[in-house]
Amino acid sequence: MKYSSEVEHMCPLAKGAYHGPAPIPEEGKWVQAKEISDISGFTHGIGWCAPQQGACKLSLNVKNGIIEEALVETIGCSGMTHSAAMASEILVGKTILEALNTDLVCDAINTAMRELFLQIVYGRTQTAFSEDGLQIGAGLEDLGKGLRSQVGTTYATKVKGPRYLELAEGYITACAVDENDTIIGYKFVHLGKMMDMIKNGVDANEALQKASGQYGRVDDAVRLIDPRKE
Repeated sequence: MKYSSEVEHMCPLAKGAYHGPAPIPEEGKWVQAKEISDISGFTHGIGWCAPQQGACKLSLNVKNGIIEEALVETIGCSGMTHSAAMASEILVGKTILEALNTDLVCDAINTAMRELFLQIVYGRTQTAFSEDGLQIGAGLEDLGKGLRSQVGTTYATKVKGPRYLELAEGYITACAVDENDTIIGYKFVHLGKMMDMIKNGVDANEALQKASGQYGRVDDAVRLIDPRKE
């Protein structure tokens, strides 16, 4: 280590009281984090690419500084979807510092990792005050039955109005409209549940029927429209 001549000619003075790092909440404990291994927590974050064409939701479960579980959800960009698959393999087993400095292929995922890092190291995780945090596998609970992301997709034009394509309940098969052509409900199919039934040997048409449902005043509708064709 090199010192400037000004520092070399200074007389040494003793340092006063030691001021350690402020404790942060981690899984129900107050921790003075000094090493990466001092960090634990489960949290989520959102990232976006430079042109803001796509976004990534990243969920990490960190134990003793190591990423033990990762859930990567993306939207808006076909290239990013492929990157997400690679990121899920890349992230687990790394320390959060390694992950922060790893090229995760996609800007949106890199940005999400940055946002999560800030939450984690400043004690702002979802499990900050939860004793022992969440078990490995908790990330799957975010997906619910059928293990599909919660997605909402709607589209509209000024001249033709709105179209519901996919909402939290599932893939929209029909929009219900009243006499004023206002949407008053919709029919949907939960694709995750439907695919699980088909894999278990249920006939596809029967599975479609069992996984279907409706929301709103569908029974009062004047007509139903297919949002992808009409």
